[in-house]
Amino acid sequence: MIMPLYDDNNDRQTTPYINYLFIALNILVFVLFQNFGENERFTYTFSTVPQEIISGHDIQTEPSVLGRTRSGEQIVMPGLEKTPIPVYLTMITSMFMHGSLGHIIGNMLFLWIFGDNIEDKLGHLGYLIFYLLSGIAASLAHVGTCYFLNTSMLIPSLGASGAISGVMGAYVFFFPHRNVTVLILRFITTVPAFVAVGLWFLLQIVSSSQLLDGKEGGGVAYGAHIGGFLAGIPIGLILDSWGKPKMPSRDWTPPV
Repeated sequence: MIMPLYDDNNDRQTTPYINYLFIALNILVFVLFQNFGENERFTYTFSTVPQEIISGHDIQTEPSVLGRTRSGEQIVMPGLEKTPIPVYLTMITSMFMHGSLGHIIGNMLFLWIFGDNIEDKLGHLGYLIFYLLSGIAASLAHVGTCYFLNTSMLIPSLGASGAISGVMGAYVFFFPHRNVTVLILRFITTVPAFVAVGLWFLLQIVSSSQLLDGKEGGGVAYGAHIGGFLAGIPIGLILDSWGKPKMPSRDWTPPV
């Protein structure tokens, strides 16, 4: 297991206000609206449901019993609630919700480490557009994965990890040799970004094989992670080309 801790920001020239805003919004939604993940009605209302995106129609279902605990208590999955907004907008609202405290802590750590550099590269407005487009692309990748594998069509998906995967894709492209301090097993060391992010992406590829075997992937939307990562590179390139002409980053080594 590899866990990024921080990176080298010596050449960052701007304050990442948009990145701070995204982190604050995620925390506020989780605390105030999701009640630390306990408000399932809100969560199931504004999460992305693949079947709704495919059909374009809101779907409501009754709660279902998944099984029983060892003590005999029923394990109940809440039904899908009525969505008061167009279902396609849930691909944006779901970016700012999380399923648990561990879920949001992990995502916000990654966003804190990698997001500021992409905002510095693209500018505040460019990064805002980049983040939202990457998140939407990740959601569409998840929906497509569910559709073609015929899995999880009525299971809501949520979290910032798809958009953050786009951030990481752009990060490793723009800054492949930037130093990233990571925790590997029990050791803390510094490695180039292409190693830190590359190992993370390789883990997503390997883990996604569970989906091909007909498994649910432990509740993790690997299709969104992979899709967001791959989408982040061209989205970042396009937005960067629309900005002011810039010299190539000192971290970037042109391919031979």
